[in-house]
Amino acid sequence: MSKALTEPTRRDLLAAAAAASASSGFSYAARAASEASEEDAIRPFRVDVPEDDLVDLRRRIAITRWPDRETVGDESQGVQLTSIQEIAGYWATDYDWRKCEAKLNALPQFITTIDGLDIHFIHVRSKNENALPLIVTHGWPGSVIEQLRIIDPLTNPTEHGASASDAFHLVIPSIPGYGFSVRPTMTGWGLDRTARAWVTLMKRLGYTRFAAQGGDLGAGISEVMALQAPPELLGIHVNLPGTIPSDIAKALQAGDPPPADLSADERRAYMQLQVLAKRRAYAVMMATRPQTLYGLADSPVGLAAWLLDHGDGYGQPAAAIISAALGRTINGHAADGLTRDDILDDITLYWLTNTAISAARFYWESSKFNLYNAVNVSIPAAVTVFPGENYQAPRSWAERAYHKLIYFNEAEKGGHYAAWEQPEILSAEVRAGFRSLR
Repeated sequence: MSKALTEPTRRDLLAAAAAASASSGFSYAARAASEASEEDAIRPFRVDVPEDDLVDLRRRIAITRWPDRETVGDESQGVQLTSIQEIAGYWATDYDWRKCEAKLNALPQFITTIDGLDIHFIHVRSKNENALPLIVTHGWPGSVIEQLRIIDPLTNPTEHGASASDAFHLVIPSIPGYGFSVRPTMTGWGLDRTARAWVTLMKRLGYTRFAAQGGDLGAGISEVMALQAPPELLGIHVNLPGTIPSDIAKALQAGDPPPADLSADERRAYMQLQVLAKRRAYAVMMATRPQTLYGLADSPVGLAAWLLDHGDGYGQPAAAIISAALGRTINGHAADGLTRDDILDDITLYWLTNTAISAARFYWESSKFNLYNAVNVSIPAAVTVFPGENYQAPRSWAERAYHKLIYFNEAEKGGHYAAWEQPEILSAEVRAGFRSLR
């Protein structure tokens, strides 16, 4: 019988956790602290995955029932059989989760209950007491693992060629239902509620003025924070800007050719968005039928294939990401900035926390918000456009969407998950974007 069918109730987990030590396992420790502490308490958190879970992961990979190979000679039908089998072989035999666990546990991690839900976050303060507090949010199919490489450049800028005055105090939370944040058991945890929770979190940490940053879903949460306009929020920086004007959005939805009056960069963006629209079946599925994706919770290889292949996931074409997971260039696509262990760290986190479905459900909760459409933000906003992003937002569109655009730049390198792929470049962009708000 599967673990899912025999999993104890939340009350049973809490009772078991209360009798165990704080290091007895990440899920139990978090829930025990939630039960024993006051609502607004901030409790230390440590990742301690039971060895049995890792043994079970390797066993499940080994007994995968494989389909026939694809009937084409390229990746046009999805992740190729030989590629995923090679990735699975490495995952089951050579990959070491404990290295990722050690990286996480080297950082100050915490749990706090907000609006009835346990939220996990990393909190690293700069040595510069005048540093600007900044909450940075990951996206899908990512996690807080995306942001690990920007922590030192942002909190300790003098070691990375920047000024001490550019320092940040960093708060990096896990979106509800992702990673070590608890999986919601009721509806309502989408962009709006999460944005409000992030403001509560920052105020609970004692920050009376702060900024927000994000890409992918993290950009959406940051933008909704800006739309809610709490007085403590100084401004936002996003690297997936929502800029598409309403008339352009209608033309794209209708499948029309680019309007004749578009400038060259607007036309480029329009054509990129046309391609993207044909490669977002994964997002439609998660926004409409997330609970149907049971295979992601039952099969590690099924989960890996889903996370690896969804259009331009992980900030690069799927073939480049698979190149990273394989540790070499395939089909002419080089893996830029990421290794196969990087990719498997993230996939393994989804598996161990059983958050594939709850993460997908966040799309269902947020389906009324289009990350790409113009956001109508009125507080100070900074935008960085990366060349490997799903589309390169034109400055003309950004100026219409962000009414107080304080910074706009096109980076020379990087993609959709820029903090993960090009941490030094993203860090420099964040410093520049918020410099005028200090």
